[in-house]
Amino acid sequence: MTLARATAVAHPNLALIKYWGKRDEERVLPWTGSLSLTLDVFPTKTSVTLDPSLDEDRFFLNGSEVSGTPLTRVRTFLDLVREKSGRSARATVESRNSVPTGAGLASSASGFAALATSASQAYGLPTDTVSLSRLARRGSGSACRSVLGDLAVWRAGEGSGDEADAASYAEQIPGPRLAMVIAVVSAAQKSISSRVAMRETARTSSFFDGWVSGTTQDLTAMIAALADGDYTRVGELTESNALRMHAAINGARPPIRYLAPTSIELFDAVAQFRADGLEVYGTADAGPNVAILCRDEDLEKTHQALSDRFPDLELIPARSGPGAHLVEDA
Repeated sequence: MTLARATAVAHPNLALIKYWGKRDEERVLPWTGSLSLTLDVFPTKTSVTLDPSLDEDRFFLNGSEVSGTPLTRVRTFLDLVREKSGRSARATVESRNSVPTGAGLASSASGFAALATSASQAYGLPTDTVSLSRLARRGSGSACRSVLGDLAVWRAGEGSGDEADAASYAEQIPGPRLAMVIAVVSAAQKSISSRVAMRETARTSSFFDGWVSGTTQDLTAMIAALADGDYTRVGELTESNALRMHAAINGARPPIRYLAPTSIELFDAVAQFRADGLEVYGTADAGPNVAILCRDEDLEKTHQALSDRFPDLELIPARSGPGAHLVEDA
């Protein structure tokens, strides 16, 4: 018997304007929109094989069968795919992820973008970018942006319920050519997941309302700066928005802290580089690792400057990357 099978590749993204906090956890609808750069490093390759003989979905990551919470998240996502497609077959999911999982380097973004793309093909769902982005969002919010290449804005979606669900997806927008150097401060699993930290920040941080209103303004300003090709304004908004997010997280009770002493040293070094004439800006997602934003033509110079300053850190240069796409099986 020939089994329906599809394979897709997706890449992680790093947000220039951050997503932090859900107003609807079931539908994964954010409090604010966000905007990111999809990178050309750390691809995730995922195959979905439908198998009517299976009683339960199976999930293999990097060659090893997975159980617990990761398996539950994959099964819940596939249940949604089956509901939308009207097909009942269980599936085997085989994924190869080259980014450290749970270390603040957007492994869930590339993972669920690849899973949404391969599962949609295997189960016969639409594979246009709007449909894929809307579906990937249900697995992991930031995954909706990894469906798109280069610069992508995730619309929060107006209203509530099914209306907001239909309106909340990512779309590509134009802008200058950007690049990043990722400084890996730690590749260890985070002690507090982003999902838990988002919930606690929204519930307990007195800074959260300011974060929501400020980020809404930042997103509008960032879209305008990108349209104008104003790299300086893009960089200023990127760094400020990241530090505001971490301030809101730090304001949770009890406080949640992701940035490490070396993370702060990196932000200080970035400020010094700017003072010395190399225009770079720092950002960090929910973890200690810092991404240094630069113009595409300054990537090698930025990498070298960081290597000289931080010789013991793993430094990964990355340019703009492609959106999620189907591939032939090896």
